[in-house]
Amino acid sequence: MKLELLDYTIIFGFFALVLFIGIYVSKKSGQNSTEYFLSGRSMPWWLLGLSMVATTFSTDTPNLVTDLVRSNGVSGNWGWWCFLLTGMLTVFVYAKLWRKSNVKTDLEFYELRYGGKAASFLRKFRAIYLGVLFNVITMASVTLAAIKIGGVMLGLEPWVTVVSAGLITVVFSALGGFKGVVYSDFFLFFMAMAGAIGAAYYLVNLPEVGGLQAVLENENVKDKLGILPDFSDKKALITALIIPLAVQWWSSWYPGGEPGGGGYIAQRMLAAKNENHAIGATFFFNIMHYALRPWPWILVALASLVVYPDIASIHEAFPNVTEDKLGHDLAYSAMMTKLPTGLLGVVLASLVAAYMSTISTQLNWGSSYIVYDFYKQQINPEATEKQMVNVGRISTVLLMVLSAFLALALQDAMGVFNLLLSFGAGTGLIFILRWFWWRINAWSEITAMFSSGILAVLLETTPLRGYLFSPETGIFPEWADLPFIMLVTTIIWLTATFVTQPESKEVLRNFYLKIQPGGPGWAKIVDEAKEDNVEIVKTNEKWGVPSGIKAMLSGVVLIYSIMFATGYWIYGEYQLAIVLTFVVALSAFVLLKVWQGMKNVF
Repeated sequence: MKLELLDYTIIFGFFALVLFIGIYVSKKSGQNSTEYFLSGRSMPWWLLGLSMVATTFSTDTPNLVTDLVRSNGVSGNWGWWCFLLTGMLTVFVYAKLWRKSNVKTDLEFYELRYGGKAASFLRKFRAIYLGVLFNVITMASVTLAAIKIGGVMLGLEPWVTVVSAGLITVVFSALGGFKGVVYSDFFLFFMAMAGAIGAAYYLVNLPEVGGLQAVLENENVKDKLGILPDFSDKKALITALIIPLAVQWWSSWYPGGEPGGGGYIAQRMLAAKNENHAIGATFFFNIMHYALRPWPWILVALASLVVYPDIASIHEAFPNVTEDKLGHDLAYSAMMTKLPTGLLGVVLASLVAAYMSTISTQLNWGSSYIVYDFYKQQINPEATEKQMVNVGRISTVLLMVLSAFLALALQDAMGVFNLLLSFGAGTGLIFILRWFWWRINAWSEITAMFSSGILAVLLETTPLRGYLFSPETGIFPEWADLPFIMLVTTIIWLTATFVTQPESKEVLRNFYLKIQPGGPGWAKIVDEAKEDNVEIVKTNEKWGVPSGIKAMLSGVVLIYSIMFATGYWIYGEYQLAIVLTFVVALSAFVLLKVWQGMKNVF
């Protein structure tokens, strides 16, 4: 594929803009660690919301969606669409709590909520476990997608893609810190959306594709169109819809979809001007992330089934791609090679934008863990602000290097997605309940973290999976692996909770005094404090969680209705589209009324 002068101008102009932003804000970002990692807690909701959307639009996301659609149909996306439920719960229940906590990272929460050596260990261990291990795996997955795009679209060797894609990203991330990430995300968002929508429109109308109607009527596509799985196919219904909606959304920890909020989503909530800006940012993110953004990728994935009906056809068209990088996810990059000059430059710049946004966020977020939760806690408690900023910049570079090496060893995006889901299975319920149930302690989280990780490794590296879930001889159904990990992990952490000592009265009372979580889960602590003549309740307002759950459910109906309506308008099923559009308006009205009633809650 040949790039013309216009394409190069667009791509390098975009690089220059991002580098300029990083250099421009570097002086202020380097003033202290709060500026470097949270931009002085002064960010408005709309900028943070755009940043969240840009961050979760990474180079591996369209590849993953393409893989899901080609393998399991449009309904295969429920594996990540289900996380809207936890996203809405974060918006209407947890966003205010996170902003109230005033911590610098979500791991600092551990020593606010728990106490003693167990809390200290948990904070330091997860700084490495999440900030390095999980973070490097996630970035490697994103870089793998960049390798595939570079190999298919530009014929680049993997190492060339890794070096060229990573160099500018790590430079502006290390210089600009969080402010540079968020400011550049503003431009990255619009570039990424323009590229995705422009590519979908052009590729669907290619002569060999034949237009949208031809795509929808194609024999390779017809059985892939269902937004919901085929209800007559029991296995597909259970794996694609029931498990995600009944179990996965609340039980699994996944980067960007953490139950109760966390990770880089929490980082942005903590950087907001106030609680209302934190709520607005997360709500805007969830609308864009789930309701609107997937459809351009889905359309390209469906069109790819017309041009490249199977993996063999992709390999035939791109014989230079090595066997270990072949997969359905490669179809997205393969389709991009058919774009014309100008649009090709925009799309390549948008893919670079997606890569840079995600990697820069992961770098800054992971580095914040290393600095605040490991370096300052374990190595140098007396560290100055300048030292912390310097360690942040060094760790940013090291994280990039580690993820680049791992990316060269990976094969496909879906495998990484499933691995991360398995590692976090069963831990999500703790992240939801720890704010509202006093009995959860540090040992609850420690045992959940280790048990889910060990079970995931055993299922991946030993014959245990075949023994338990083999279609022919397994004890359990083939689809039961994730629920199995969740159930075993939950039993283990609940047992650990009740056989270990609860947190001290001082820790629990201080947490309640600061956060004011309310609810029956804290009644025992409130009553004991009253008996000791200690007042820890600072408000007479009613408990806000029931109203928050009503708002959550209204928000879920609203966003899923937008998503379904958009799909049916595209499919030309106008009666369903009109009905769902009416549901959108009704659910928006209900949500507005519920939200107005919540203004004085908490």
